[in-house]
Amino acid sequence: MKQSIYRLSIELTNKKWSSYILRKFVQSRLSRPLISSFIRTFNIDVNDMQGSTQDYRTLHDFFIRKLKEDARSVQYGENDAVSPVDGLLAETGTISDRLQIMVKGKPYSVLDMLGTREKASPYMGGDFAVFYLSPANYHRIHSPIDGIVENRWSLGTHSYPVNDLGLLYGKDALSKNYREITELQHPLGKVSVVKVGAMFVNSIEYVHERESWKQGEEVAYFTFGSTVILLFEKDRFRFSEGKAVPREVKMGETIGKFNA
Repeated sequence: MKQSIYRLSIELTNKKWSSYILRKFVQSRLSRPLISSFIRTFNIDVNDMQGSTQDYRTLHDFFIRKLKEDARSVQYGENDAVSPVDGLLAETGTISDRLQIMVKGKPYSVLDMLGTREKASPYMGGDFAVFYLSPANYHRIHSPIDGIVENRWSLGTHSYPVNDLGLLYGKDALSKNYREITELQHPLGKVSVVKVGAMFVNSIEYVHERESWKQGEEVAYFTFGSTVILLFEKDRFRFSEGKAVPREVKMGETIGKFNA
């Protein structure tokens, strides 16, 4: 019953017109007075961002804020993968032979997530990591590895929330929400970077279209919060040992290493 009520309420509100109104408001100067309360509500540390709060004309501008150049340190390693975002490393694990991942005890289809068996099958038996971004987080996305862009595509239209309620009651939010996928080729294996849109504002903007990504460089940003999923091929990658999951991570922090 709770699941049905939750899904009905989302279906009634998650419409193009409501998304349009929200987007227009947060991108207008009318939203500027909300920046201060947004900072207080989510206890945002403003010391590492570029400029001051007075420099931001809209709530949207503040949400996609950049950081000072020295605010994050990329723990570079040519065979390492680093966190692409600030956020919660919510789940890591193995992709099953049925091409499913388990997040908060619920299965999600990698086949649905990537769109075709041809794209999904290389990841059977591989590893995955799910990063959740809260409204408080820095919302720019960085490359987890040095790699060549093999493919890039988008899927989905509407989006369910990707918070705890969304994952519990939503309709396959991680695998069927609007999403942008970039497949990277590292010398030691393939990696798919899945950027999952959030409710109301399905906007994932790339900052360049170069054919290669450099570890730690900014590659895209979310317009309002969401999730990034990394998919690794079987026997090609291992996560750092002795670190708890879930845990908070910063962009540039090492999360594991390719098997040489």
